[in-house]
Amino acid sequence: MKIVVIGGSGHIGSFLVPRLVRAGHEVTNISRGRHKTYVDAPEWQNVRQIAADREQEDREGTFGDRVAALGADVVVDLVCFTLESATSLVERLRGQTGHLVHCGSVWRYGPSRKLPISEGSDTAGPTFGDYGIQKDRIARMLKDETASGGLVTTSLHPGHIVGPGWHPIGPLGNLDPAVWHALSAGEPLQVPGSGTEMMHHVHADDLAQAFEMAIEHREAAAGEDFNIVAPTALSVRGYADIAAGWFGQTAKLETVSWEDFRQSTTPEFGESTWGHLYRSQCFSIEKAKSLLGYAPRYEPEEAVLESVRWLIDNDQLSVAAALQEPAVR
Repeated sequence: MKIVVIGGSGHIGSFLVPRLVRAGHEVTNISRGRHKTYVDAPEWQNVRQIAADREQEDREGTFGDRVAALGADVVVDLVCFTLESATSLVERLRGQTGHLVHCGSVWRYGPSRKLPISEGSDTAGPTFGDYGIQKDRIARMLKDETASGGLVTTSLHPGHIVGPGWHPIGPLGNLDPAVWHALSAGEPLQVPGSGTEMMHHVHADDLAQAFEMAIEHREAAAGEDFNIVAPTALSVRGYADIAAGWFGQTAKLETVSWEDFRQSTTPEFGESTWGHLYRSQCFSIEKAKSLLGYAPRYEPEEAVLESVRWLIDNDQLSVAAALQEPAVR
């Protein structure tokens, strides 16, 4: 098939685009052209590259025309963040493209009420924050679009994406590199909340697998939304304990109030920690497994360890001790 990937040079596309080429598809990548892919692969030599600034072209009302003119059988949209942008693309592709596959986010859900959180249930509370609200509105619009006989759409909702080349969401639910140094040195780590809050990661290649399967199983995926995460989730305390063990240490966690925690870190890290821990999410992947055949390879700690190892090996993360775990897949 002819497949257009919007934003294919990022976290997901670095793994998805080579998968699609290996499967025999004709792939075009639309991106701003400012970022090298996170993982090198020979398949990129067979990918048509188009440089475009989506935000600017959305403002000008020309982006949908650009995508529609490519005559794709499938469009994979990895970088859509507003209902207005998603609606504009759907209206332009309706009747011309066979399948639109959209990347959403598990933050379309609010705080957990029951675990695991499953699609279309009352297992999560109300969505909050502009990012999550927009992703939820997009997913609902896409489902309604297909149900009304319009464009065939599918939305996939990943957890916290992990892979080589970028920092993972850490045990405190933020990107603070000091957390990893403290764990590697056996130093105390201040933890707000109860320590039992959950985070659900997913390796970028497992997520790419799900996108590929949604394309392959269009009939099963049509009009559906899917949670795409690792087989299990990590609690704050469990995550910290596992990560400290990679360096031959035992996590030393000190429970502090949210006020004290916020005073000990930056506003950005403090807000990120609160956002992840307040949601305390763990998701079911039974729907993706049964309808798409989704079979994630990575447990969350394996995915995080691969990312941490890459950061250390490439001098992008300072730690106090060497990793003691063998290389992961």
